[in-house]
Amino acid sequence: MQVKIPSPLYSYTKNVNVVEGQGKTVLEVLDNLNVQYPGIKFRMVDEHNKIRPHMKVFLNVDEIKDLNTSVSTTDKIMIVAALSGG
Repeated sequence: MQVKIPSPLYSYTKNVNVVEGQGKTVLEVLDNLNVQYPGIKFRMVDEHNKIRPHMKVFLNVDEIKDLNTSVSTTDKIMIVAALSGG
């Protein structure tokens, strides 16, 4: 399935913004991405498998909070990094 990567994480994917992931849950897809792009998962998910506060994960058009949400091969995941500053 397609996974859209936010620009702050492009360094992991060699500046590719849409990558292919595999899995039956969002967590499995992120684990798969971490195999392909070592270290990327830690930037999105903490050591308790919770989405980091500065990240949002969308499955198709809906924001999800539970990484155990089931996915299918036709779904699309979008990772969004929050902007900050002042």
